[in-house]
Amino acid sequence: MSRIGLLGGTFDPVHFGHLILAETARDTLRLDRVYFVPAADPPHKQGRVVARAQDRIAMLKMAIADNGAFEISLIDVERKGPDYTADMLAIARKALLGPGDDLWFLMGLDSVIDFPNWHEPERIRQLARLAAATRPGFDIDWEPLERALPGISHEVTLLPMPGVDISSNNIRRRILHGSSIRYLLPECVRKYIYERGLYRYPSWNARSAGFAGTRG
Repeated sequence: MSRIGLLGGTFDPVHFGHLILAETARDTLRLDRVYFVPAADPPHKQGRVVARAQDRIAMLKMAIADNGAFEISLIDVERKGPDYTADMLAIARKALLGPGDDLWFLMGLDSVIDFPNWHEPERIRQLARLAAATRPGFDIDWEPLERALPGISHEVTLLPMPGVDISSNNIRRRILHGSSIRYLLPECVRKYIYERGLYRYPSWNARSAGFAGTRG
């Protein structure tokens, strides 16, 4: 029996926050494998230009190349329609897991706060165990969550994570304004971004809901 983690998101671009979350989950939950699942048409990112899937996938491949426990799954990219988490988990169970395997869905603690507003949250709870990365100074009020989804506070495993205040949105803004992004993401990803001229125009940086990694 294997223990599998799934980290979904736009990864636009992937950065050290994503990688630290995935490694923290792998270590804390004793996961055999962590799959990064890039979104093709993220419903919560409407109104902002998203880098082409092939660019986001290329950056992910470079970012995780040195970790044998990390892989990329294209189950969202290769299917039609809005990539809701509930649908992705159902497909993942068939495509990536064997009989008896444990599936963990990985997210940030701020995603848990918005979880009742996600598409079919009850179905997500049935399909996977939930794990959320914490960060220093960020707390959560479980009472409204319990009213919306009874029992949720007992189902989410908290993953103590180093305080890394990095977001894809901030990285895109820094590129737009000509600021350095060195040490916010792997050097190979930084070079790829500048070689391809990604995120240099305002249309890349229109305000979007949630942080990278949040999914509906």
